[in-house]
Formats: sequence, structure tokens, C-alpha cells
Amino acid sequence: MTTLIESDEHKALRAAVSAFAKSRPHDVDHRALWQEAAKLGYIGVNLPEAYGGGGGGITELSLICEELGAAGNPLLMMIVSPAICGTVIARFGTDAQKQEWLPAMADGSRLMAFGITEPDAGSNSHRITTTARRDGASGDWLLTGRKVFVSGVDIADATLIVSRTEDARTGRLKPCLFIVPRDAPGFTRRAIDMELHSVERQFELVLDDVRLPAEALVGGGEDAGLLQLFAGLNPERVMTAAFAIGMGRHALGRAVEYARERTVWKTPIGAHQAIAHPLAQAHIELELARLMTQKAARLYDAGDDVGAGEAANMAKYAAGEACVKAVDQAVHTLGGNGLTREFGLARLITASRVARIAPVSREMILNYVSHQTLGLPKSY
Repeated sequence: MTTLIESDEHKALRAAVSAFAKSRPHDVDHRALWQEAAKLGYIGVNLPEAYGGGGGGITELSLICEELGAAGNPLLMMIVSPAICGTVIARFGTDAQKQEWLPAMADGSRLMAFGITEPDAGSNSHRITTTARRDGASGDWLLTGRKVFVSGVDIADATLIVSRTEDARTGRLKPCLFIVPRDAPGFTRRAIDMELHSVERQFELVLDDVRLPAEALVGGGEDAGLLQLFAGLNPERVMTAAFAIGMGRHALGRAVEYARERTVWKTPIGAHQAIAHPLAQAHIELELARLMTQKAARLYDAGDDVGAGEAANMAKYAAGEACVKAVDQAVHTLGGNGLTREFGLARLITASRVARIAPVSREMILNYVSHQTLGLPKSY
């Protein structure tokens, strides 16, 4: 049984991260903010102490991610580099891979992106067509394929690519993960023209017979790819939920502040129930989503991958919905001011929708819950 009441240590961590993030301007250079956060131990808090990390878990990392967002200084790559890639390497990487990557991730000097989505695969990871094949006696791997909507490739030192290799026993393709350096020949990127305003850009990747040494295969073996993949996807969902909750809290905070100060007919608009009640509802829904996020993180840290899978999907769903509602109500509370650059809420209208569709859509989460939790038959 997991307790959902935060410890004094976690409360102190929240307060420290919040104070740090609020002391930085909202237009601060994100790379500098990343490095400052890393020096304080925030970026690598979930990585093993033996490799320079904090020895914590996704519980602590998601807490930090949420507080950064709530203060208006979110770091999207926290979801990707330490949570997905760092977790996969820490759990399944070879000793050499751990030595090379984990200390550098923890101290903020290196970043890793994550490539799984493909133009024709979408949410169906079984349809991934990026393939890896052995190159004769050299032992090298050759990767060929395409990826889309890969965050931060331009600032990452490498990308963890989800590929598939042929099982010599069955002839079927099975997932494998490879660490692809950003300057590998045949590895090219193209920025996707997004209307979403974000510091971290989205990219399409092309892998044209990218040659990799044998040691680029995570873990060095070909039989743990599926376990590696799901080891990274559950933290991704938890962290996305935390990111969304932070965004929603930030928007709600701006709206509450405005509703207290904005006066019409000698009365603060926050005194009117038409303003107050929707804000109260948004707060309740964010708090409920936070509880499920905490549950998911603690189940994952306790090693309950099955329980964490269910809770992480529910947390991501709840947080995405709560975030969108909070942002929407915040904008309505400010009226025309909610669309001005001064208050910084208009950009969140688009950004908040990301939590509904990435890394997995709310409809696919409903499929998961209906099939896995409720035992209902599949429609596909």
C-alpha cells in the first residue's frame, strides 16, 4: 500500500524547487536554467548515486518537474532525458553505457532525446518500421527508418531510437533500443513547422543506413527491448502528468491573483461565484490529478510495473483534462487580458492541448483502461 501524503522531505523539496524557479525570469535561457537545476541536483535526482545522481526516483523527479512548471519555468526535456532515457539506461544499460551517460545526464552536461513515433505508426508501436540489421562479420548495426515529433534533437547529444530487429528463431521483428549520436553519418533531422510555441523544437528524423557499433545497442542484448521500452514509457506518462499539472497550476495561479485584484463596481471579480466556482473546480481537478500522479510514481518506484502502468495512464489522462480546463478558465477569467503577451496565458491554450495528445492520446488511454482494467473486449 502506498501512502499519498507527502513526507516532510518531499514538502521541503517542493518548497526549494519552487523558490528556485520563481527566482528566475520566465524568459530565462532554458539551457542555462537546465544547468543551474542540474547543479542543485534536480535534473538527476532519479539517477543512481553511484553515477552522480540523487538516488531518488520518478516520485522526486515528477515533483521537481511539476514545481518548475507551476512557477512558469517548465523544462520539457526532463520528461525525455532523465525520466525516459536515464531510466532505461540505469535499468538496462551496460556498465560502459551507464558510465558514459548517467553522470553526464546528472550534472546537466549532456542530454538525450527519445525517438519512437513514426509517420505511419502513431500510437501503435507494433507497426514501427525503423529496422536494424547486422552488417556481416563487422558486428556493426545499420539503422534505417524515420521518426517524427522528436523533442529537442538539436540540443541533445544523442537520441535513444526505438527500432526493430529480426528474431533469428521466429523471423518476427522485435523491439530494440539504440543510442544514436547526433553527428552519426546518415542521421539527419528536419525541424517540423509547429504553431505551438515552445523552446524545445520538434523534429522529423531520417536514418539512412546509420552505422553503429555493437555497443550502441542498449544492454548489449537483443531480448530485453520490450521490457526496456515499457520501463521508459511509464515514467514518460507520469512526467507528462506532472508537466501538465504544473502548467495548470501556473495558469490557475495567475487567474486567482487577477480575480483578487481586478475590481468591477467596487467588488473584486473573484467574489462573484461565476468566477470563483470554476476556479475552485479547476483547483480540485488539478489536486485529484496530482494524487493519481503521486500514486503512479510511487508504484513505479516500488517496482510494480503493472500497477504503475494502469496508474500512469490514468494520471496522464486526468492531468491532461485538468490542465486544459484550468488554462481555459484562466483565460476566461482575465478576459481580453488573457490573450495578451503581458500575462502569458494565451500561449498555454495551445500548449495545454499537448497533454491530451502526447505521448499517448486520451482515447488510447480509455482503450487501455477499458481493456486492461475493466476487461472489456477490444474493437481492434
